[in-house]
Amino acid sequence: MSQEPEYHDAMVDMLELIWGRDFMAPGGEGNVDKLVRHLEIGGRRVLDIGCGLGGPAFVLAEKYGAEVVGIDIDKRLIEHARRRTSELGLEGRASFETVEPGPFPFEDREFDFVLTSGAMTQIDDKHAFLTECLRVLRPGGWLTCYDWMRGEHEEGQGYSEDMLYWFELEGLTYAMASPSRQLSIMREVGFENASMEDRSAWYRREVKSEYSRVCDSLYPRLLELMTKQDVDHFVENWRAMVVVCEKGEMLQVYSRGQKPA
Repeated sequence: MSQEPEYHDAMVDMLELIWGRDFMAPGGEGNVDKLVRHLEIGGRRVLDIGCGLGGPAFVLAEKYGAEVVGIDIDKRLIEHARRRTSELGLEGRASFETVEPGPFPFEDREFDFVLTSGAMTQIDDKHAFLTECLRVLRPGGWLTCYDWMRGEHEEGQGYSEDMLYWFELEGLTYAMASPSRQLSIMREVGFENASMEDRSAWYRREVKSEYSRVCDSLYPRLLELMTKQDVDHFVENWRAMVVVCEKGEMLQVYSRGQKPA
């Protein structure tokens, strides 16, 4: 049974205004560059899990010359990505599929690389998810991820009132692990050379800039997309996100792991 989409149209429009056309995670093209840094993906087959509007896949195909398959559970996002593929002339290099939650609809060893940007943040069973990533990778292939994670001191404890308030404003399902816990799961399922890089300092600066923009220069543009009540809700949402980032309760982390050759 299909999962009910959590990203409504107004939220998608807002995220594009803040993070750039076709992107639903911060950093835009620069985030994609970090994800594939030092990886030789030209001409290789890449699976983009939780592809959203298609932004990362378009960068991987156009800038890096990869063959990309993007998957997402939200049919509307996939329809958007397919339209943009045609507009950008990337047919044959980027394709997109709607999938059901659970095992991926691919054979073993189909991909040279698996990439995610924000997908694992919302997946509760990370062991099963990472096991699937390992299964569809070819021997020697790499998994590379960008995720929002919880602070190390928060692992094994309930979320703080500030985090719960932000979750309520977001209206999204979050299942955050700490970096050490996620690294441990990667190793448990069989990834080698697993590593984490905490880039939270970067986003602590960025999120304050984003908050300033939604309060000021972007506010009139947001009013063209939604009601004032909805705009004010998103402004408060961003203020709450600044708080949890500043307190170190929400982290931004890059992780990698390699399938044994």
